[in-house]
Amino acid sequence: QVQLVESGGGLVKAGGSLRLSCAASGSIIDIKSTGWYRQAPGKQRELVANIVGGGSMDYADSVKGRFTISRDSAKTILYLQMRSLKPEDTAVYYCNYKRYRTYGSGVDDYWGQGTQVTVSS
Repeated sequence: QVQLVESGGGLVKAGGSLRLSCAASGSIIDIKSTGWYRQAPGKQRELVANIVGGGSMDYADSVKGRFTISRDSAKTILYLQMRSLKPEDTAVYYCNYKRYRTYGSGVDDYWGQGTQVTVSS
């Protein structure tokens, strides 16, 4: 099992910045990817940014150039630095770890409880 706890959300004006943190504990081994997702009211959860394997990073087109994902070498802390925030970035942000199963194929998904980010215009 992997436990994830997000922090750092809040209310910010458009153009402002926030940094989200995700503290991971438990069995942090055989991790396939670590990432941030978000879900706005009435919309599906979407990938914001992801670190895969040894360090390849992916970003949603809507956040490229504004958001930066990073983590420590032990994968115990995951960050999302958000700059130039826009009202459309308003959502609940979730931390996600995907871990290879010990037996059999596939991965298991672990999620944090989410942290609210609200960007006012």
